[in-house]
Amino acid sequence: MAESKEIDGICEQVGKVEVSDSKPNPALKLPIPGQRNILITSALPYVNNVPHLGNIIGCVLSADCYARFCRSRGHNCIYVCGTDEYGTATETKALEEGLTCQEICDKYHAIHREIYEWFDIAFDKFGRTPTSQQTQIAQDIFWKNENNGNLAEQEMQQLYSEKLEMFLADRYVVGICPKCKYEDARGDQCDACGNLLNPTELINAKCKFSGTTPVVRSTKHLFLDLPKLSDQLQAYIDNTSRLGGWTNNCLQVTNAWMRDGLKLRCITRDLKWGTPVPKEGFTNKVFYVWFDAPIGYISITANYTDEWEQWWKNPKDVELVQFMGKDNVPFHTVIFPASLIGTGEQWTMMKNISVTEYLNYEGGKFSKSRGTGVFGNDAKETGIPVEVWRYYLLSIRPELSDTDFKWTDLAAKCNTELLANLGNFVNRALMFVAKFFEGKVPIPTESGLDAVRELGAAIAPKVEEYLAAMEKIKIKEGIRLAMAISADGNKFLQDNKPWVAVKTDKDLCATLVAGGVGLVRLLAALILPYMPSLAHKIRGQLNLPESALDLTDELVAAVAQPHTLVEGGHTLGATGPLVSMIPKEKIDEWRARFG
Repeated sequence: MAESKEIDGICEQVGKVEVSDSKPNPALKLPIPGQRNILITSALPYVNNVPHLGNIIGCVLSADCYARFCRSRGHNCIYVCGTDEYGTATETKALEEGLTCQEICDKYHAIHREIYEWFDIAFDKFGRTPTSQQTQIAQDIFWKNENNGNLAEQEMQQLYSEKLEMFLADRYVVGICPKCKYEDARGDQCDACGNLLNPTELINAKCKFSGTTPVVRSTKHLFLDLPKLSDQLQAYIDNTSRLGGWTNNCLQVTNAWMRDGLKLRCITRDLKWGTPVPKEGFTNKVFYVWFDAPIGYISITANYTDEWEQWWKNPKDVELVQFMGKDNVPFHTVIFPASLIGTGEQWTMMKNISVTEYLNYEGGKFSKSRGTGVFGNDAKETGIPVEVWRYYLLSIRPELSDTDFKWTDLAAKCNTELLANLGNFVNRALMFVAKFFEGKVPIPTESGLDAVRELGAAIAPKVEEYLAAMEKIKIKEGIRLAMAISADGNKFLQDNKPWVAVKTDKDLCATLVAGGVGLVRLLAALILPYMPSLAHKIRGQLNLPESALDLTDELVAAVAQPHTLVEGGHTLGATGPLVSMIPKEKIDEWRARFG
């Protein structure tokens, strides 16, 4: 069991070491007046673990897909994220591994960064929370709320370990949930029913480190006066949820908090690893992670650019879009906006929020300790290409209800959708050019125009639906429509049989093949947000520049004339298969390996 001095030791570097943030981005972007400027964030992954597939689809991958779409449409956007490194979970992990908090954070930040790089997550900035910018901005928000009378001092009853001679942080206490009777609830939240708790509410509470029963003692803390801010907060929620089209699961959680009546919310903790509270009498405390952590979005942006206020204090010109799992909702729709409102300043407040339900694993939960489920580093080791992982996770994204990862489902989507539909169409369309037209896109003729225009008439409405779905962050619907367009391409080839026309009417065949090649370019652009690696493989076979995959208004307008999307006479690159089949024996192997 840990002793008090051990806990002191693991946190000894607080305030002495500022983490090294990632390299500056040479393509620095700032809001441009008159353009659509979108600031995209995903929930900061907690640094003390390896993210599993549910964590990845719940925030960073979904946000990446949307950010790539926004960039492709020509919107001026940045996507910021980073590891959330303060709090009790870091202290606990440091004790478990015999490292300092700083060493734990350095170790797991590197793991997170490597996993997201492999998953092709294109952050504009992936940072960290223990920085001077975090301290400065968090303390500034604190002082403005303090000066505006939005904070209160109160004594509260807190559990104290007589053995360790210290107050116990919420997560240092475990016991039985008073709501659902789950036997391993944490002092801050029950993982079984999701209710937020105070550690004093737990039944049969025990200190996580010593195993002893803690006693209740009084200690002073600072509270954010949410009731005082309630009217302004409700006005923000009513207006923004309507304009931004907040998801139903988000509204349900937020409305329940507001309906039940807001209470004073404690924003300080008796910890050492965190942003220090600057107020006299409380300097031995740190900010509670759920006051502090969302400010990480701002401080990470401040590490991206010194002119961060152009993004975060510019509600007239900037849209803030945030991605997260459902357990993070109240902190982003109630506590964080209330903290900003309380400063009295004009902040860029969240306009739209995309909330996912849970991704489960083969009917159960992901568990590193039990060896159940696929974690970020495991995905790479399977040898399955990243585009297959991204496609599968985004196509089963738990948007309205919990969904289940299944190996058989992953293989089926790879084999029947990516391979038999998309890969098959692209390969057939481009192979005609290589085989019958010496690798050059044929010049369309009058013969066959009716057929390609019929194809254009079929796909143009789907492209408009795709754009509308993606603007509303209906990511599953977007990829469904892209694959439906690919199916239209296969039907076009099957109905018009260019392999027959090449023998009887070369002009007809030329137009049909040109239409097929144009549709390949369109499909590469549509799948780019979902599978950038596959999109660029297709682009390489088309021998087109990166800009050819931008979903510009010009490209969208030309969709009804697919034979015009790649210029006649253009020389293609080398063609070949894009997707490989996943055999059944591999499914059995992976299921046995990952539980």
